[in-house]
Amino acid sequence: MDLPTPEDLRERRTELGLTQSELAERADVSQPLIARIEGGDVDPRLSTLRRIVEALEEAEGGILRARDLMNSPVVSVAPDDSVSQTKALMDEKGYSQVPVVRDGTPQGLIGNSDIRQRTEENVGELPVADVMNESIAIVEPDATIDEIDAYLNHNAAVLVVENGETAGIITEADIAAHVS
Repeated sequence: MDLPTPEDLRERRTELGLTQSELAERADVSQPLIARIEGGDVDPRLSTLRRIVEALEEAEGGILRARDLMNSPVVSVAPDDSVSQTKALMDEKGYSQVPVVRDGTPQGLIGNSDIRQRTEENVGELPVADVMNESIAIVEPDATIDEIDAYLNHNAAVLVVENGETAGIITEADIAAHVS
């Protein structure tokens, strides 16, 4: 991994027309720290350098975040809803899965594959809580596309949660729509 030099950071900041104060605000660091880094007086922590580089990329429009990718408002069901009601909603909306939410807080996901895997004859009468997948990936609205993509390697969807409330949902199709 090539780390930017102090000169690289200063050059990139000035090309974007940002002052040290503006960059500091975007990266959530102090202006004197930016000045000391650019002057070569201090070696920043990797986490600080990452925030500065992300702030520069965001200023360039190069970083997609969860808030840019998510579908909102979220169509969801409650854990107490019946599977048949949920399946009807999914069919109506054309969704293969929906989040299960109680009082704004995500509880899991239920999808067509979860329903198909159940062998009971009366699966439609069961509550969603008995059929849903409780393993869910959750990110904040500031999460980067790289973070989201990593979660989607192991999950069918990623829920975006802000202040404890479900704010959006992201699937592979949403990523594909933004990168193609």
